[in-house]
Amino acid sequence: MLRFDPFSELDALTRGLLTNETGSNRSPRFMPMDLCKIDDHYLLTADLPGVDPGSVDVSVDNGTLTISAHRTARSEDGVQWLANERFFGTYRRQLSLGEGIDASAISATYENGVLSVTIPMAERAKPRKIDVAHGGGQKSIETTTVEAG
Repeated sequence: MLRFDPFSELDALTRGLLTNETGSNRSPRFMPMDLCKIDDHYLLTADLPGVDPGSVDVSVDNGTLTISAHRTARSEDGVQWLANERFFGTYRRQLSLGEGIDASAISATYENGVLSVTIPMAERAKPRKIDVAHGGGQKSIETTTVEAG
């Protein structure tokens, strides 16, 4: 089971809004992601368009999954910006992993600007069918018929 802490994301957004000044370097505000459960694993997909592929880092430490990536700013030599809305800098997102996750088997791929992280459930956490044992043999009851006479 994965736990999502919306307050950590809200805190990061608030810090970003309060610390950035007009005309300063603009850092990424958020990393949009989807998270779903498919059979015996979770699949996290995060949009990271334009990030440097070598900067994408996925790590697990003490039950926390951390995703980080970096988008390099364009060179500004001789550039007169007409619109400058794309963020650059370091993206970072963290999720708390629940007890039933096999952290040693987490895998990730980055393709076409999308990071996919497969988070398998631990064997002990997977649903399984429990066989029901049936008690000993069946007991039979003998009856006798008494004729009245």
